[in-house]
Amino acid sequence: MRILASAALAVASLVTPALADDDIITSHGISAFGELKYPADFPHFDYVNPDAPIGGTMSFRGTAASRTFDSLNFFILQGEPAQGLLRLYDRLLVRAWDEPDSYYGQVAETIEYPADRSWVIFNMRPEARFTDGAPITAEDIKYTIETIKADASPRFQILFDDVVDAEVLGPHRVKVNFNPEAQTRDLIAEVGNFPILPKHYYETVDFTRSTLEPPVGSGPYVVADADPGRSVTYCRIEDYWGADLPVNLGTENFECFRYEYFAENTAAFEALKSGGYLFHEEFTSAIWATGYDFPALDRGWVIQEVLDDNRPSGAQGFWFNLRRPQFQDIRVRQAVGKLFNFEWSNETLFYGLYGRTDSFWENSDMQAAGLPEGAELAFLEEYRDQLDPAIFTDGAFVPNISSNRVLDRTALREASALLDEAGWMVGDDGLRRNAEGALLRVEIVDDSPAFERIANPFVENMRRAGIDAEWIRIDSAQMQQRQEEFDYDIAIARFVLGLSPSAELRTLFGSSAADRPGSFNLSGVADPVVDDMITRIISADSREVLTARVKALDRVLRAKHIWAPQWTKGAHWLAYWDVFGRPDTKPPFARGEDYWWWDEEKYQALRAEGALR
Repeated sequence: MRILASAALAVASLVTPALADDDIITSHGISAFGELKYPADFPHFDYVNPDAPIGGTMSFRGTAASRTFDSLNFFILQGEPAQGLLRLYDRLLVRAWDEPDSYYGQVAETIEYPADRSWVIFNMRPEARFTDGAPITAEDIKYTIETIKADASPRFQILFDDVVDAEVLGPHRVKVNFNPEAQTRDLIAEVGNFPILPKHYYETVDFTRSTLEPPVGSGPYVVADADPGRSVTYCRIEDYWGADLPVNLGTENFECFRYEYFAENTAAFEALKSGGYLFHEEFTSAIWATGYDFPALDRGWVIQEVLDDNRPSGAQGFWFNLRRPQFQDIRVRQAVGKLFNFEWSNETLFYGLYGRTDSFWENSDMQAAGLPEGAELAFLEEYRDQLDPAIFTDGAFVPNISSNRVLDRTALREASALLDEAGWMVGDDGLRRNAEGALLRVEIVDDSPAFERIANPFVENMRRAGIDAEWIRIDSAQMQQRQEEFDYDIAIARFVLGLSPSAELRTLFGSSAADRPGSFNLSGVADPVVDDMITRIISADSREVLTARVKALDRVLRAKHIWAPQWTKGAHWLAYWDVFGRPDTKPPFARGEDYWWWDEEKYQALRAEGALR
């Protein structure tokens, strides 16, 4: 964890929720380990400007991972949802982005729960309203929980596996009960932070169907315009009920948010240059290194900036599908991983701007390193007879360092030896087959043209090792379907793992998600040791214990070679037109633009210069 985040928390005064006479805790918020930075009467979060004006439009490029959309239903497996849909919904509890794991009441005014967190009662604000004016009631919370458990995408269902039911105790009072066997540390926050769905709306609308009909939401924005393949726009409703809540002051300060979609990177970047959209995070190193020399930047109309990212910097890599027979042998996965030459890619393709990823929790104190020791070692010892002995004698796995030639011959020899050991032998045609004559074939599938220049050298190295390898580019709809159905040999993906890992680990690495279509367990990890470690992480009763257990899981996952890790930078590369105001303090654990605001004076100045229309 970087110093900025640690310092921000060190100076905070900490608040412990009060115990009632019957040992039921009543509080305005909750954190994983009990202490809150902000008291019940806090006026606003420290990282916002509470007097920020409301107005203007914040416009983004729709994520490069999705070049279109065909649905305004965020919660189901069917369809490609539009970007920004979560802006439509309020929650019972919302995060504070200057604490690693704290949540405060939004629709919920207070919460009540026992020390073991086996249940929670949400006392809701009676003034809370949906965007059609209907009140948000306890019945809506009950409906949301039941509907998500029954009909949502598996990636959401998994988060609610330990929720037993919801009881309506009154119009604005609801009790949620958890499985007595569950690890309950984070369940209150997970339920509380889920978007609230309107029961009355879905009485006449089929929740399970993809649709472009704008839904009724529970938050400050509605869908103003949706044009698949082009853009989606959300605009603020009049008289939003929660505008003056402490958790909302200084947030969502724009009249509208617009996401612009583009078929490819070049068109998107040209649109940024001309003001087609106003805020951009750059993810392509070649463009960042060579493309930012256009007139609007030279004239100061566009600002280029690097902001530190104090979160784990992302588990990005080539994910091996262990459901495929050729990848069930760890030696094949090790061999293929050796053939990705990061050093050459970084020097030749990335302008030296990246570092190599080796951990699922890169850029954090949860990253395993060297030999296990202390609390991490003690935790691993509990599984010693089920783990590879090398976990205790070798350092945490770090990818091989290759030469700056596209084909590193040492890596090729080591990979070839591993494939020989695994029984994949080179034939007269130069390709590898096993004893049954099956060809060792590996396909990398993706929908991003930007990855072709990266994947093709990797493919060529695999071919030189005798693997019948191929890079296949497909459209985004096919990619979504194939990822949901686990129909790939290697998929490319990036997951930003949380500051306080919890139940989401089950959808990434848990056996329960391995064969559930639509889960994020891309590699198909199904290991009882990993499952038990995840359960123990969820039950950790202090940050020190949590950190030690996550390090151990990181070490075990890396030893399984479920991916070929790619690269990291631990920062945000931003470019934006100079029409915004922003708070003096960036929240340590967020990018922060949700707390910016429209500066009309700056905008008019650029208009006067002919920079913007």
